[in-house]
Amino acid sequence: MLLSKVSLVVLFCSVWCLFHAVPSSAVKQPYVVYLGSHNHGPDASEADFHAVTDSHYEFLASFLGSNEKAKDSLINSYQRSINGFSAFLDEEEAAEIAKNPKVVSVFVNGAKKLHTTHSWEFLMQEKDDIVKANSLWQKAEFGKDVIIANLDSGVWPELKSFSDQGYGPVPARWKGLCNKGVPCNKKLIGAKNYEKGFVSAGGKLNASMNNPRDYEGHGSHTLSTAGGDFVRGATVFGLANVTLKGGSPKARVASYKVCWAGGCFDSDILEAFDHAIHDGVDVISMSVGGPATDYFYDSIAIGSFHAVKKGIVVVCSAGNSGPMPGSVSNLAPWIITVGASTVDRDFESFAYLGDGRRLLGASLAEGTPQNKLFPLITGSMAKAANASSLNAELCEPGSLDPIKVKGKIVACLRGDNARVDKGRNAAEAGAAGMIICNDKMNGNDLVADPHVLPATHISYIDGLAVFSYINNSSNPTGSISASNQVFGVEPAPFMAAFSSVGPNTITPEILKPDITAPGVNIIAGFTGAVSPTGLDFDKRRVSYNIMSGTSMSCPHVAGVVGLLRKLYPDWSPAAIRSAISTSARSRDNTVHPMLDGSTFTKSTPFGHGSGHIRPNRAMDPGLVYDLTKTDYLDFLCAQGYNETSIKALNEDSYKCPESTSLLDFNYPSITIPKLSGTVTATRKLKNVGSPGKYQVVIKAPYGIWVSVEPSAIVFENPGEEKTFKVSFKAKWDGAAKDYEFGGLTWTDGSHYVRSPIVIRSA
Repeated sequence: MLLSKVSLVVLFCSVWCLFHAVPSSAVKQPYVVYLGSHNHGPDASEADFHAVTDSHYEFLASFLGSNEKAKDSLINSYQRSINGFSAFLDEEEAAEIAKNPKVVSVFVNGAKKLHTTHSWEFLMQEKDDIVKANSLWQKAEFGKDVIIANLDSGVWPELKSFSDQGYGPVPARWKGLCNKGVPCNKKLIGAKNYEKGFVSAGGKLNASMNNPRDYEGHGSHTLSTAGGDFVRGATVFGLANVTLKGGSPKARVASYKVCWAGGCFDSDILEAFDHAIHDGVDVISMSVGGPATDYFYDSIAIGSFHAVKKGIVVVCSAGNSGPMPGSVSNLAPWIITVGASTVDRDFESFAYLGDGRRLLGASLAEGTPQNKLFPLITGSMAKAANASSLNAELCEPGSLDPIKVKGKIVACLRGDNARVDKGRNAAEAGAAGMIICNDKMNGNDLVADPHVLPATHISYIDGLAVFSYINNSSNPTGSISASNQVFGVEPAPFMAAFSSVGPNTITPEILKPDITAPGVNIIAGFTGAVSPTGLDFDKRRVSYNIMSGTSMSCPHVAGVVGLLRKLYPDWSPAAIRSAISTSARSRDNTVHPMLDGSTFTKSTPFGHGSGHIRPNRAMDPGLVYDLTKTDYLDFLCAQGYNETSIKALNEDSYKCPESTSLLDFNYPSITIPKLSGTVTATRKLKNVGSPGKYQVVIKAPYGIWVSVEPSAIVFENPGEEKTFKVSFKAKWDGAAKDYEFGGLTWTDGSHYVRSPIVIRSA
């Protein structure tokens, strides 16, 4: 048989490719090339910035062979505070560039992901709209004219949270702008989008969505939590007369859209940081993260370092990969890293079993018809012919047989696919309702979701009871009650099971997360572009939504930072972090230690950091553990970075100390990951309150001897600094084989400056 022309072409191409295969090292992909810092003066112009880009073309051309190739290759050029660019390179080109002495690091343009309000009354210990005269809100004027930036999925500008009614002129220091597609005002003063890194990595971008608008909902939720204005009388999922607000409700806000359907890419993140720093923001909130990475190969660590150098406080989420040990992200010591915990409000919904039992759950959905019981089955009992039992038990797409499901309540196991997706799959199969049962890892972690059918979410233990009842009854039945909002829940707060935990896998001597804040069932702004579940199946549209994640806890801390920045404009980012950390509390509203949502056993600093944030205490910490730019450079030396890389940060006169120890880094916690013999850590306290005498109180980790010298310190003047040393030694061989936890507190009787102690023997 004769071959067709098409077949001949294919055959020729196959043979040619066999003998002329392109080496894998020659395949081009987007890389970030980090060159350090710029040293522009205050009068830098656009011409100066364009000159930087020209220098990047020239540098790149020296490796690629021509200016034309350099211009074809370049993706982003960082011109303002950060010096570097992103470009299409093959593996060999990237390796050659990395050898250049001007280069700090070269890394692939990878994708990070989003870490997806009675909470403010819970934090401030206030009720509804009543603001105490001595509260941080009142004293800081609700964060008036502080500028909070959010690097996220964009903003929905029509939300009342971003209304500028009653606002004066935009602060003169603001240099930012709004890209086409978002009408800014005196409240929402900036909105930009960054997509080149996303597109260069193969992302597909609809032209109508290439603007700063939020088509996902995450960015609007986080930005309104940090800095949304008061919205009184809002209705959210049937909850009437809700007052919504951000942490700094009178702050100005700016949105930098770096996250798209395919993720949040490094080169876009760096460009957004570069612009936000130049634009004049005071606080950067970023509910985004990725795997733990060396600091000079991590876009968030790099961008935040340059921000902190300029006095900008950066707050990031810890991640939603808990309770896996070592899962915490955003580990750089210049970042405030935030875990997620609960508040004392629940959205209760009960699962009623035919044998009379009532099991407490959480939901934002309607209930099944009252006084009617429905047949109750597990997902695996309703398995479709082509599905596995596990797929069906998880209620995954296409796994449920409509004939077996119709008119019944389905018990679905939590895990793998999204909770609302399980409800969609059950509803499409004709279910009358759904009960989501936690797996063991998620324990008691319950999340209220706006399901598309009657549904509730119950704990692991109660889930076992449901499965047992179904499997051991001849006619199992049940019903589901509608959601009901309740306050004063105990215990609260407790750590969310999903909240990522330590230890720090890059620098074990630095405790991460730093702090925890409300991150479960948080009400805040949303987008009008998609449904509250994000499912095409769901045609509802809402202005405000309830979401959970460390993404939600991060902007709570950013909002508090905005208040502290307003109250203390001269405080360094480290002083603000110290004030927040050392005033935190690790007990709940029953005055017992905070619990872990996975196991309901005592939480540790690997989960909650220094504890749950207390804003009103943070405004009067008494003492702080401060850090300067030089301290961070010394930290980088102690971490093993060479002097050449550090000098690229515009620190030409800097020299690494002859000897440095990570244990002497002035962090507001003390972590000794390899205790051997007697180990001593040094710390320095700065007085930011009135004169006084502080005594030390030690809660020693089990099996560890702890000594502090001196045990009392007198401060006579504001700004005065005093040093102390803490020595540790195991009391017996084998003590602290696993991590043990304790604490160190300095007190003058009215201030309690608390620091966690974390120790493990070598």
